[in-house]
Amino acid sequence: MVTIPNPQKAVFVCVYDVNEQTGEYKTKAINEKGEQLFTNYDRVEIIENFDSKQNIWYEENLLRVVKNNKYGLIDCDGNEILKCEYDEIKTLKSVAGNLIVKKDNKVGIVNNLGQIIVPLQYKDVQILKEGYKDEYKIIDENDKAGIISTSGTVIVEPAYQDIKNISSADVFVAMIDGKWNLIDKKGEILNNQYDDYTYSKGNYIIVKSGDKYGVITNTGEVKIQPTYEELNYAFSVYYIAKLNGKYGIINTDNTVLIPLEYLSMTYLEDKDIIIADRTETETVLFDSNLTQQLAGIFVYEDDYIKARIAGEDKYYTYKFEEKDTKDVLTKNTLFVSEKDGKYGFVDSQGNVVVDYAYDEALEQNIYGFAAVKLNGLWGSIDKGGKLVLQPQVNLDNSIYIDFIREWHLADEGIYYTK
Repeated sequence: MVTIPNPQKAVFVCVYDVNEQTGEYKTKAINEKGEQLFTNYDRVEIIENFDSKQNIWYEENLLRVVKNNKYGLIDCDGNEILKCEYDEIKTLKSVAGNLIVKKDNKVGIVNNLGQIIVPLQYKDVQILKEGYKDEYKIIDENDKAGIISTSGTVIVEPAYQDIKNISSADVFVAMIDGKWNLIDKKGEILNNQYDDYTYSKGNYIIVKSGDKYGVITNTGEVKIQPTYEELNYAFSVYYIAKLNGKYGIINTDNTVLIPLEYLSMTYLEDKDIIIADRTETETVLFDSNLTQQLAGIFVYEDDYIKARIAGEDKYYTYKFEEKDTKDVLTKNTLFVSEKDGKYGFVDSQGNVVVDYAYDEALEQNIYGFAAVKLNGLWGSIDKGGKLVLQPQVNLDNSIYIDFIREWHLADEGIYYTK
């Protein structure tokens, strides 16, 4: 296997002479000429990481090296980042830039500059939640848990069976005698009346009693009785709630602001919109004022929303401003055009390239192909307007329709087939 840890550097890490029985293997780094690099080390390895969605990446411009059975770090130019004096160096799952190091049975964390940000004096160091790298859970030699910051400051002393951060700088959730307790930094118990405490925002905390969720203040005042099957903070004073299998929006006064009638509901924080599935084939989009803006089938790109509404494709910003197709699909050579109930394609100047002969048509995809429909069946054209698949495929069961030449997206939406 050959891997490239940094696309800007001609450094190729090769794995070879793999023993399938023992799992042993050799590694070396070479340049674009095939010349071996970093020969003063016994092994040179990439540092691979991944998250719960199975997104995989390498620590950029960082290599793990082995010499005399001890681990260290170098960059892709061969500069020493960390001396080969550690028993182990490994990633924290989902966290980029920070690595666990182990020496003399003690564990700590270093950053990608080789700086020790959590001292090597613990039995274990763990993430508090996926991708979060400002604070970590520490486990001491007595298997007691606490919390430490990346400046090395112990925020909560390791004195608990387990501990959780619930997105607050002031309150934490610690397990004492097998039960979760809400505590402050000093370890004082603020509340222990509930089975769990899942999230904190401002003075409000989501609690769990049995299999139901509610909200209290950090002084213990009940704002929402634990009656919901799910309760997740969205923004401001709004929560996504689930009751009788359906989702909606409530506020901290337990007032229903979006009816609990949707199959699923998500708040996209970076886009400031609410996505709610009304049925398996219809999604509703709400703005941050909880006003319904669009209903249809949507694809969410970085800068715009592609909307399939009443059989037509439209494009919107995340402020729900409709955009002209040419302003969004700037790399396309053809654009869908409608005339007298029939569809064809025009170029960027409005010249007709494909006659108005189809009952339905979709815009070009990133591969340059566009889907066309005639008499209930689908086919495709290429970026020049040439018909590459005569309409012959029934896609009535497909939510998303897309072609690569004569290959169409399968009903499951995860592979292409003929």
